[in-house]
Amino acid sequence: MISTYREKIYAGVLGKCLGVYMGRPVEGWFYDRINQAFGEVYNFKHKAAGAPLIVPDDDISGTFAFFRALEDNGYPKDLTAKQIGDTWLNYLVENKTILWWGGLSRSTEHSAYIRLKEGIPAPQSGSIAQNGQSMAEAIGAEIFIDTWALVNPNQPELAVRMAKEAASVSHDGIAVSAACFLAAMESMAFEETNIDTLIDRGLSYVDDDLLHRLVADVRAQCRKSSDWHEVREWIAANHGYEKYPGNCPMITNHLVVLSALLMGGDDFNKSIMIAASAGWDTDCNAGNVGCLNGIRLGLEGINGGADLRGPVADRLYVVTADGGDCVSDAVLETRKILRAAAELYQENIELPDKRYAFEYPGSVQGFMIHPDYAEEQALCGISNPLGQGLELEYRHLAPGSSAAACVETYVDKSPKGVGGTSYFEVYASPNLYPTQTVNALFFCPDEETPSLRFFVDYYDGQDQLQKLTGEEFQLKPGENLISWEVPEHCGQAIYRLGIQLASKKRLDGKVILKWMDWAGAPRRYEMGKSYEMTPSLVTWTNETIWLKTFVSSADNFYPDYLRTFSVSHPGKNGIVTTGGPDWKDYTVTSAITFSQQECAGLAARAKGHRRYYAAVFQDGKAKIIRRKDWEITELAAVPYEYKIDGEYQVSFTVKGEHLSMAVNGETVAEAEDSSYVRGGAGYVVDRGAILGDGFTVQRV
Repeated sequence: MISTYREKIYAGVLGKCLGVYMGRPVEGWFYDRINQAFGEVYNFKHKAAGAPLIVPDDDISGTFAFFRALEDNGYPKDLTAKQIGDTWLNYLVENKTILWWGGLSRSTEHSAYIRLKEGIPAPQSGSIAQNGQSMAEAIGAEIFIDTWALVNPNQPELAVRMAKEAASVSHDGIAVSAACFLAAMESMAFEETNIDTLIDRGLSYVDDDLLHRLVADVRAQCRKSSDWHEVREWIAANHGYEKYPGNCPMITNHLVVLSALLMGGDDFNKSIMIAASAGWDTDCNAGNVGCLNGIRLGLEGINGGADLRGPVADRLYVVTADGGDCVSDAVLETRKILRAAAELYQENIELPDKRYAFEYPGSVQGFMIHPDYAEEQALCGISNPLGQGLELEYRHLAPGSSAAACVETYVDKSPKGVGGTSYFEVYASPNLYPTQTVNALFFCPDEETPSLRFFVDYYDGQDQLQKLTGEEFQLKPGENLISWEVPEHCGQAIYRLGIQLASKKRLDGKVILKWMDWAGAPRRYEMGKSYEMTPSLVTWTNETIWLKTFVSSADNFYPDYLRTFSVSHPGKNGIVTTGGPDWKDYTVTSAITFSQQECAGLAARAKGHRRYYAAVFQDGKAKIIRRKDWEITELAAVPYEYKIDGEYQVSFTVKGEHLSMAVNGETVAEAEDSSYVRGGAGYVVDRGAILGDGFTVQRV
């Protein structure tokens, strides 16, 4: 039963993230530098690298984004490489998200993306015949593979089949074999905990003589070595990067993964330490080790060493064209895997329907003590010992102090991409918007109770954080169901949602947040003209926080000095979107000035940037279209004479299966379609440019 593996799936997701965050700060460092700076990397070293702990990483984003091919294709057991390749095209934003965009025949994944974009389907896109051996046998095949094992617990045959299809989008040869071998071990780790047994059984799923010899060699070396350093020296001498063509060969890194598993034993922290300390592709290797050992050793194993979970607090980014799904956590990603597994194996499974339900021991889903209260902060702990609710513990709560917790709903404005490093930028939309309603259930175990306010930290017109606080609720002993509609504040981005406790007399105690949720499109989310959004705007202002709330696949997307947006793209499918995957029934409206373009208008229910509905002007017609990967279907088309450089108030309503397009207040086209149920909104342009004046999303 899939339900019996819930906690181990969560532990695998969490272990993956912990390993990546351990290895990321020293990625690209030579071994001697790591050794001299830290010795053994037993904890996070992000401060030494001058970077945040939680950063966008290809190992995390790719793992959880490419896995969406299952959901997007109806959860087939016979999922194909071509379907996964189309998923790449849908969720990748070229030169921006997930991949190392190092160029054709330099970056394996970038090369595969170019092949896919040219219409060369997977698995040909990743083949040795297409890209050469050095490209096809690089490390990337195994770094994205964990979700295919997680969705097939103790089902190694199907895990291997899916892993092979996924890996062959971009890789071939021994790289695909190694990915399948790792997927088999991870799948079997749900029941089998002995590493040697997992290796033996895993090899039975792979018919690759070279891989079998390499595994035998590293096992022999581990058996006769006194510590992991000796094994690492052997790998460097016999299988270092210089022994293979290409810039990141799979063999070197795969041997590090195996040596970390063998020499780390049943010590979770030691195993990812070895992978992070050994050099080469440290975040990839530690991430794979962390996932397998998370599954194998469970939460008890993860909790057995240093407190790695506390600083991370379940947080992760999945950076794709779906901006509203970027700011995520290990619990939310676990639910997606569980839902997919239940569909695959035709089992019923009950999953929380609330965004935050804290269903695993120790899970906090990104909630942290608010950083800005300093001496006034009375919150002394956030915990979830039993997986039954978030405990907010306070001491000396009294006049002059407050207990404040928060969760990020967007990203801070500091750049995450760092020149000369492997650090990626974040491209995201908020997951909370003005006029959405936050609902939460609090439990007060004490007789004397504090009051509570919700608040948001949002970016103002100068891109500085401001606070907006809601009304006060006096909590009572027992359960308290509280609702709060986030007030409108000029369409600016919300960075954090907070909970503030206060008391008129000294209190010590705790409040338990049982669940918290918001869902659906905003009641009315409205963005005005660019100079209203940013009063200091000048003609050459190209970057603002509110502009960044849209994820753009258009080549040029900037504020327009007199209106709001300028969207320009030299080819097909220049699309920009905002909003979340829970936006279902709504109307998106903007006053659009059409320039010299082939096709342009508004997009709705976008799930990625190649699957959406759009209301467009094209060839003298007003049309409602559906895009699905390579296929564009006209759902409705009526003659409509529009003028170049003319401005038209365009509205696009999606309600259930009914789609309607209105121009200047008059409905001009309607259609029925059930392909897409929910998703974000924005603009789409083919070969040209448009100006958008204002942007409104209103729930219907």
